[in-house]
Amino acid sequence: MPSALEQQTELQDLAHKLRIHSVNMTTASKSGHPTSCSSMAEIMSVLFYRVMKYSVAEPKHPSNDRFILSKGHAAPILYAAWAEAGLFPASDLMNLRKIDSDLEGHPTPRLNFIDVATGSLGQGLSVACGMAYAGKHFDKASYRTYCLMGDGESMEGNIWEALNFAGFYKLNNLCAIIDVNRLGQSDPAPLQHDMETYKKRLESFGFHAIVVDGHDILELCKAFDEAESVLDKPTCLIAKTFKGKYFPDIENLMNWHGKALGDKTASVVEHVEALMKNPAVKPSFIAPPTMDAPDVNISGVALSDPPAYNLGDKLATRQAYGTALAKIAKNHPNVVALDGDMKNSTFSQEMLKVDKNRYIECFICEQNMLGVGIGVACRDRSVAFASTFAAFLTRGFDNLRMGVISQTNLNVVGSHCGVSIGEDGPSQMALEDIAMFRSLPGCTVFYPSDAVSTERATELAANTRGICFIRVSRPATPVIYSNQEQFTVGKAKIVRKSDSDQVLVVAAGITLAETMKAADMLAAKGINIRVMDPFTIKPLDITAVQDNAAACGGRIITVEDHYPEGGIGDAVLDAVSSNRNMIVRKLAVNAVPRSGPPAELLEMFGISANNIVKAVNDVIKL
Repeated sequence: MPSALEQQTELQDLAHKLRIHSVNMTTASKSGHPTSCSSMAEIMSVLFYRVMKYSVAEPKHPSNDRFILSKGHAAPILYAAWAEAGLFPASDLMNLRKIDSDLEGHPTPRLNFIDVATGSLGQGLSVACGMAYAGKHFDKASYRTYCLMGDGESMEGNIWEALNFAGFYKLNNLCAIIDVNRLGQSDPAPLQHDMETYKKRLESFGFHAIVVDGHDILELCKAFDEAESVLDKPTCLIAKTFKGKYFPDIENLMNWHGKALGDKTASVVEHVEALMKNPAVKPSFIAPPTMDAPDVNISGVALSDPPAYNLGDKLATRQAYGTALAKIAKNHPNVVALDGDMKNSTFSQEMLKVDKNRYIECFICEQNMLGVGIGVACRDRSVAFASTFAAFLTRGFDNLRMGVISQTNLNVVGSHCGVSIGEDGPSQMALEDIAMFRSLPGCTVFYPSDAVSTERATELAANTRGICFIRVSRPATPVIYSNQEQFTVGKAKIVRKSDSDQVLVVAAGITLAETMKAADMLAAKGINIRVMDPFTIKPLDITAVQDNAAACGGRIITVEDHYPEGGIGDAVLDAVSSNRNMIVRKLAVNAVPRSGPPAELLEMFGISANNIVKAVNDVIKL
């Protein structure tokens, strides 16, 4: 490798070339963030053409260094960096933001060099932490992870959760970079250029912090070399930069965020070109990766032993999840578990009995937990299960939304759903979670009702692409399936039927148990109902709903420990919305609940066996 001094002119010229690309691309698309690109041009040049070790031909090779552009609005300069590295023709850059181009306004994995979508600010460092954790503890490989953030986004709480995680786990293979260009969109960033305060904050979180002139090639080279030599903690480069650097009458001025340069383009490009020693510059050296990442195959995850329960025994589905997690981990070396300090409630602690090194404690930082989960699952390095109380997943919804765009394969387990948790009260009750996960494109939503189906749901989730959500309950429910029962995504189970059923009742979890009680009570009065366990709420078994509803005179009741909006009831309504002569009565938690014994809460909020009996008697009159 040439010395930094020998490369200085080349790297500076490449930085200017990246600036010019960013200006021309955004001018062509009449939108974008050229000034945000310009502040980080030297950082990108040094990283891509000196520091990082990667294969241009195989951008996602498992041994490559990783790079996450957390400030995703600076996508043009990232695209330009890869084009100048030789991955694709620089002429393609002019297709930025066109509907038929994958060079989108913010990066997505539609591009073969992007691991995760960014642009919802504050999330990139959590993903980078997951990648670095996987590299250090699972792959035990040489690759390093770099994450470039903006100074405005560094105020996000998600960033500080990630900084805390990285510092606690001493992720010395992680290098964060903050592009402190002083200016936000509508105001200066809070600390502006107070570099000492940035440094103190980063050091207090366990980082080796280096303040650097972000436009000085030699300083950057030295700082990145120093970062690689630090063995006991992660490093953060705090780069003092200027927005719109080298853009006359634009540099370090407000009101240029997110704006193409328009009629100033020609003069800016002419000025930056004049600064270059060699306008035809190309990268002379890109270091190859150290080829020591192990081969990983995440397919074929299976339970080590089949379910082993007795019909009628009572067991909480959250406990069955822990059992299943241990079984699939025992059988597959790449299954990993994450939790937010709830492992003795979610039963993810069962992983510790199999392999404590495959359990990641994320503490009470749910946004970061989900981001780390996305990171460890990147490039198919692991099968990740992240668990906590389902209610607390709401604060991580944006991470999940971005996870969909990132094409992640994260499995999420939410326990303690609904009013059936009892005395802990409404702040702990997940009543929006089904709606939340149903809204995510491609997400599979499992709602198992007993221990057997929970084990199989966990096994299926491990082999299902995309985000999977498994909703598990706190109270014990009866085992209703034999240990040999087979389950399939999108296939419901009819758990009670006769030739004279008058109503189809669709329920899951605790309400399925209540429905079975109601069925006995109704049968004693000569009224038969058909009971469906949907197993997956998304995809719902639409054919089964329609056919069984038709067999029951078109009368359907849904019962769920969830708010009425977006849950089982709405999924069933969607399924029969085009069918004539069908009615749906939804029983759900219709008000903000309160503390109390679980059985009394089910009664109070209209989803108990008694309420189901009443609803059936009302519906059969219609």
